[in-house]
Amino acid sequence: MAENTKIEWCDATFNPWVGCTKVSPACDHCYAEGWAKRTGQAGLWDGDRRRTREENWRQPLKWEAAAEQSGKRSRVFCASLADVFDNQVPDEWRGDLFELIDRTPSLDWLLLTKRPQNIPRLMAACNACNNINNFQRLWPNVWLGTTIENRKEMKHRLDYLLNVPATVHFLSCEPLLEPLWLPPKDYSAHPIDWVIVGGESGGHARTMEASWARSLRDQCAKQEIAFFMKQMTRRVPIPGDLMVRQFPKAETA
Repeated sequence: MAENTKIEWCDATFNPWVGCTKVSPACDHCYAEGWAKRTGQAGLWDGDRRRTREENWRQPLKWEAAAEQSGKRSRVFCASLADVFDNQVPDEWRGDLFELIDRTPSLDWLLLTKRPQNIPRLMAACNACNNINNFQRLWPNVWLGTTIENRKEMKHRLDYLLNVPATVHFLSCEPLLEPLWLPPKDYSAHPIDWVIVGGESGGHARTMEASWARSLRDQCAKQEIAFFMKQMTRRVPIPGDLMVRQFPKAETA
């Protein structure tokens, strides 16, 4: 499964649909929007959404069979070119996605969103979800994450994420645009399990200071949170002391 993604913290990517809308500073240099423009599909970042082909939807079933045969779980990053909790996506598409997640218990599905505030309402409208916002009970193979690029989005998004029970809660601090301070370990009934940190690539990349990443690394170590250093700005070499790539210890049924 590694052949279809260059993202170091997952084994595969799956896009049930394509298209999104910019919602915060992390979106300013969106690689997916750039892809859409290069391929003549700029409308996908201007209100349009397109469901991917059924052939693509069958891929996770093949990955499930391989994972079950090997006895090794695989991590699937869902919606690298979209957002699962985008309110412009039809409810039935989301329902089909969660039925697929239910059929692939040997895959750990990483759902990363910039819209955690939408989760309760959209899951309540999803027929496959039984109107229950409890991923840990219904889909123990879901890891729920949100993007946190600055302190403003930390304040806005974190509580929405941690209010929903899930097997793993994670933060993607990529691009990391300023220093961040994690809340104390007892901040919520559902802790932060994993923090991914990275700088932007590309000619217009905004600078991420190594000291910001080191601070998060140290905070994670103190709170026993898994820390994953993905990349520095413009993919310059990661300093040796920052080359930490941990994964959370998830108890998945």
